[in-house]
Amino acid sequence: QVQLVESGGGLVQAGGSLRLSCAGSGRTFTTSYMGWFRQAAPGKERELVAGITGWSGQYTSYADSVKGRFTISRDNVKNTVYLQMNSLKPEDTAVYYCAAAKVYSSDSGEYDYWGQGTQVTVSS
Repeated sequence: QVQLVESGGGLVQAGGSLRLSCAGSGRTFTTSYMGWFRQAAPGKERELVAGITGWSGQYTSYADSVKGRFTISRDNVKNTVYLQMNSLKPEDTAVYYCAAAKVYSSDSGEYDYWGQGTQVTVSS
């Protein structure tokens, strides 16, 4: 089992930066594929914005909407996954969740474990 806790959200002006952290625990955290999702409003679909493979995090993937602005990374010594978000836009406003899966998937239903979410609000 994997437990996940996000932090680092907040209010920022357009063009600003935030770094989200996802602290994990559990035997399989190191080997899990980790994704950052966002949900713009209750009832809307959760969108995968970035993902990183397990172990060394050799492979990463990004949604087109965040490529070149967001960077995902992981530190398995600290059991933490990060999402560095630069050049933020108002349309990035959402609740951001980290999630763990056995392998890569863009389908939120394939992720077994979720954090509680952290709110990111970008003002124009």
